[in-house]
Amino acid sequence: MTTRPPQIRRGAIGFGGALVGIGLALGGCQHDEAVTASIPDSYKQRHPIAIEEQNRSIVVFVGHARGGLTAAQRADVMGLASAWLHEGTGAIHIDAPSGTPNARPVAESMREIQAMLAAAGVPPRGIIARPYQPEDKRFLPPIRLTYSKIAAVAGPCGLWPEDIGPSMKNKGWFENKEYYNYGCAYQRNLAAMVDNPSDLEQPRPETPSYTTRRTAAFEKYRKGVPTAVSYPEADRAKLSDTGK
Repeated sequence: MTTRPPQIRRGAIGFGGALVGIGLALGGCQHDEAVTASIPDSYKQRHPIAIEEQNRSIVVFVGHARGGLTAAQRADVMGLASAWLHEGTGAIHIDAPSGTPNARPVAESMREIQAMLAAAGVPPRGIIARPYQPEDKRFLPPIRLTYSKIAAVAGPCGLWPEDIGPSMKNKGWFENKEYYNYGCAYQRNLAAMVDNPSDLEQPRPETPSYTTRRTAAFEKYRKGVPTAVSYPEADRAKLSDTGK
């Protein structure tokens, strides 16, 4: 039986340890492949409807030789006051030009605007008047009425991060997936049509039932009379009996 000298054994062990150390070092350099984010499959995730606070404003132009408001301007002011009572989240700010040729007629129009807002139901604390200096004297400076409200928004639309045609770079074409901009216009129009943005987050409370109609229906049911309502006028407009 042959035996190796201690020096050879120690050298072999040291060489093996060095190989293990190199392997561990190289293994530490290995990393997982980067995962790229893909376009969400649902248009509601690609183009979510957000609830935010926006400003609504109107402008009232007043000439230097005339004070007061026209009929159209009065309608605009009353419309803004009515909308503020329904959706306003802050005071109505009235910005009036100062130090301009129409400063005096503007002051007369301001008094009329404040009187109209008060008559429409806007409290005094809901009106804040403040002067401003126009940046360009060449243009006629208007009176601006502005208030903040809660609004639903979506978009912007018209973004095309990928080619929607048959291209090797467009994986969605081969996988039959929706393109990125699909559904954006629908979400944007829906957000614009919503009267109360809170309806997108939670349902409204139930309103009381129509007591008169419910009592009449229960009375017919108790007597064994059909509870359905007949509309004789509906038969006059029928075009066909198909489906009956």
